Amino acid sequence: MATVTRSNVVGVLAGAVRWAGLAFAVVLVVHVLLTVGNANPANGITRFFSSVAEPLALAFKDLFTPENTQLRVLVNYGLAALFWLIVSSVLSRLIRRLA
Repeated sequence: MATVTRSNVVGVLAGAVRWAGLAFAVVLVVHVLLTVGNANPANGITRFFSSVAEPLALAFKDLFTPENTQLRVLVNYGLAALFWLIVSSVLSRLIRRLA
């Protein structure tokens, strides 16, 4: 009985880590799409995604500094999205293996 419960908890935890990484990546990708698509920066939706994506980009937000703002956001925030997908996948697998 304890093994089944432990297995369920591990599965839920690993799934939550995976979903969190996916959610972070989706926010970053939406920010990239809004920026590259020239969305109105004063719009509430654009401001929301920009403000949420900023801390999620971590140190990637200024990794590359091309003069073109759209290219800068595409590369830096795109790399941050990939980072979250990879990290959440690795952490999820580690959680499952260590349990």
